[in-house]
This record gives sequence, C-alpha cells and structure tokens, in this order.
Amino acid sequence: MFTGCGTALVTPFRSDLSLDEETLRCLVHRQVDGGINFLVPCGTTGESPTLTHAEQRRVVEITIEEARRKNVPVLAGAGGNNTSEVVERAKEWQAMGANGILSVCPYYNKPTQEGLYQHFKAIAAAISLPVVLYNIGARTGVNIETSTVKRLAEIENIIGVKEASGSISQMATVLGTLPESFLVVSGDDGVTIPLMALGGRGLISVVSNQIPAEMTRLTQLCLAGDFIGARAIHRRYFPLMEVNSIETNPIPVKAGMALMGLLEPVYRLPLVPPKPENLEKIRRALESVGLMQGAHAAR
Repeated sequence: MFTGCGTALVTPFRSDLSLDEETLRCLVHRQVDGGINFLVPCGTTGESPTLTHAEQRRVVEITIEEARRKNVPVLAGAGGNNTSEVVERAKEWQAMGANGILSVCPYYNKPTQEGLYQHFKAIAAAISLPVVLYNIGARTGVNIETSTVKRLAEIENIIGVKEASGSISQMATVLGTLPESFLVVSGDDGVTIPLMALGGRGLISVVSNQIPAEMTRLTQLCLAGDFIGARAIHRRYFPLMEVNSIETNPIPVKAGMALMGLLEPVYRLPLVPPKPENLEKIRRALESVGLMQGAHAAR
C-alpha cells in the first residue's frame, strides 16, 4: 500500500496565515492526477508543528476526501513527544478513514531506546492501522537504532520505517537485518536510488510536491529493476532536489511552488521566506528543468 512514491504534502496558507483549503484541494488533485502512489499529510513538510489540532484534522480530512477519487492511500502524520496525545491523534485519524499512520521519533525529550520502543508500541496498540516509523535524528535528536526497529517490527501493525537518518550504512543494516516484508522507504529524495538498490521499496518525497508524476515514475522504475531509467530521471531533477535543501524544509519547496503558481509563499513563524539570493537559486533550478513555463496558469 505504501510502496513507490508518496508525497509529504505541504500545507498552503493564505496571506492572513489561515489554512487555504481551496488550494490544498487543488494540490491533492494535482497529486492524484499525477499518479502518486500515496499521500502523507501533516508531516514536517506540512508544517505540522504550527498547525492547531483542528487544522491538522481538516488537512487530513480534505486529503482523504480528495484522494478517494482514485483510491490513493493516505498515510497521515501523527507524531510528537507526548505519547498519550499522539495515541489520541492516531485514533482520530483512523476513525476519519486514513489508511495508515506515519509517526516521527519523539523530539526534544530524547527518550532512550527502551522509551522509543514503548512509545511506538503504545501507538500501535491503540489502533488497527499500519504504522510506519519515521527516523530523522537530525531533527529529533534521537536515532532509532536498528535493534529497536527490529523489536518494533515484531509488532504486527508496525510495518515499516521512513529512513531519513542520512546514513546509507544504517539503511543497509536495517534492510539486511529486518525481514523482506518490512517496508523501508527513503525520507530523502537524493538517496532514493541507492536505498532502493539495496532493497528499499520507495520514497516519501518533498520534491514530488512539484513533480509527482516524475518521482512516481522514478520509484516504479527502481521497483522494476530499471536503474538506468531511474538514473536518467534523477539526473534531470537533481538540481531541484538539491535546491530544496538550501534552507530548512519546507521553506524552499514552498517558495518553488509559489514561483510555479501553485500556492502563496506564506509560512508560519518560526519559518520565514528564503533569503533573496536563495530564492534566485530556486528560480534558476526551476527554469533548468522547465517548471517555470506557464507557471502563472498553474492554479
């Protein structure tokens, strides 16, 4: 269900900082029409830390409504550092019709490996939906060690991990240690091909907010063993992948989408627009892959 390419959806805002529901629907339509394999609302790319609970609920609700047009699965984000709150949110997303839960490693309070195990075990026990772990130590301050992932994989509805540790070695160890049925997907556009060559089964992507069809094609080629074809797509769009990390995600990707005419360039503090010199780099990257043509007619 969660193989291939899933988009970590951005959350569009209006100039008054309110949730732009109309644009969100348009963005989900664009993803679905682009053939995306699954959708991931309310993750880091969706600025979930600055969304109220009511707004998170609305984002998940709209995504589910629009994804149903073509039966696209929704892996809804439910993470945090208060286990009881995460459990309640996961139960709510399940009741709303989400197909799975993506749950990030708790941040700031830096739990031990046993604490991580108990945290994710509690989430999984509260719902029947599949749970995908999200390992991104650069943001959370804690790495989910392979031994802990292995323990968690013994829980029936913990089905996989989004690997954004930044370590190919760790990804290889996870893939070599866990059963083949355990899903390992990349959390970094730039290392999708190496991870999938090692046995990973897809990607939760940032750049697919801009190029859903192309990134879906890249992952499908990898799954089919056509790494020559996948490399051709990677090489064409690597400048865009690279510029999307020029500042903290999702600042660059939202700036790029605004230049494409897909949304307004609005962020909630503490995120701010990119520096002018970086915005120019984003513009040049979009031009280099032909994404500025007809941008004003995109919405």
